[in-house]
Amino acid sequence: MIPLLAIETSGELCSVAILKSDNIFYEINIAEKNVHSEKLMPAVESILLQSGMKLSDMKAIAVSIGPGSFTGLRIGMSVAKGLAFGAGLPVIPVKTFHALALEISKYLPVGTVFIIANVLNTTELFFTKYKVKENPEFEIITDVTVINKNDFAKMKNENEMVFGNYINNNTGIRLPVPAAKFVGEWAYIFGKDLLTYNFDYLEPDYIKKFIPGKK
Repeated sequence: MIPLLAIETSGELCSVAILKSDNIFYEINIAEKNVHSEKLMPAVESILLQSGMKLSDMKAIAVSIGPGSFTGLRIGMSVAKGLAFGAGLPVIPVKTFHALALEISKYLPVGTVFIIANVLNTTELFFTKYKVKENPEFEIITDVTVINKNDFAKMKNENEMVFGNYINNNTGIRLPVPAAKFVGEWAYIFGKDLLTYNFDYLEPDYIKKFIPGKK
């Protein structure tokens, strides 16, 4: 299922990657707010040029589906579906936190339990918990859920590491989203059964319904 193109736009990082083989990849990461609509397509064009490949050479397009930024997720999904439709390629939807857990697991000892906690709004967090198993696997202890910030301390054990953008009491490692390389790697390892051409029903996984705020 390689080569494949991977897209990550669930947060501030605008990231694209091409997995050319098991050990050859190309990636572009742009860490800048609110640039997805402007930078994503040029990044795709640039990564194809760098790799010396065409979109038609890809076997699939992997896209991060959330949870995360509503606007960012819709931009990434729209671009992935448009490119896939035009090239006749399937899309592999990848849960953002699973791809991030895969990235984190590569650097932690087997048996380590860790948390990913990202801010949803002023009172709530996206929360999930994993345990590192033999590379490249991990165990999902608590799948992605929405919790109140006041409940975070009750759901975290003392020896559990915390990743994400919710740095509670100045502890934790700020790593809220995966690079597109790991979106692609998760798709390559785990996503064979998720291949789809049914783009009409392919939507971001917001976890919680988007309700626009009022000023």
